[in-house]
Amino acid sequence: MAEEFHKPTKFPGRVFESFQGGIDPAETSRIAHETAVALLARVRTDPDPSVIDRLVAYTEEHGIDAIAELWSRATPRSLPGALWRIYLLQLMIREDPESASYLFTRGTEIMQTIDPVVAGAPIPAGPQEIVTLADQILRGLFEGDFAVALERAAAFCRVSASGAASVADDADAAEPVRSLDLTTRALRLTTLARDLTGCARLWRQDSLD
Repeated sequence: MAEEFHKPTKFPGRVFESFQGGIDPAETSRIAHETAVALLARVRTDPDPSVIDRLVAYTEEHGIDAIAELWSRATPRSLPGALWRIYLLQLMIREDPESASYLFTRGTEIMQTIDPVVAGAPIPAGPQEIVTLADQILRGLFEGDFAVALERAAAFCRVSASGAASVADDADAAEPVRSLDLTTRALRLTTLARDLTGCARLWRQDSLD
């Protein structure tokens, strides 16, 4: 994946839609897990605000190449897999905050669950509020309750998936290609939400590694 981009990488929604997880060879898997554990332990032990600021802004400044190289092929329900998915979600939102806020807001209008509250965005949420939410979630991995940060991200994904599916239904007759793209996005977000929820559960069981 990293070979296809120059830094800083722009990561549009279309690339996100085609994202597929996988299992790396054993050595790369070992490196992924060791780097994820070392990073998280280092920052959470001494949560220096300036360090956390740099980690939150990393992909905006440098692209996602290095992170993808380390963590993108880790198994979904693992520590590096969780970190990769949060960074990917953050960058997806930053690349197109208008679409992200639109789909999230649509989801809040039709969902009857607590997910909009868990996600923690204001309702209605504009593009800047959604970008702020993404940064807050990522920051929460390093200085807050790790499981809560994952659950907020999962809730955001479920709300956005609901919004994407609703907009896809509206566009089905007049814009079939757009409808298909939105349906694919909804499926990806649903899968992402499921993986993040699983990671949160494993973290609480002290089994996320």
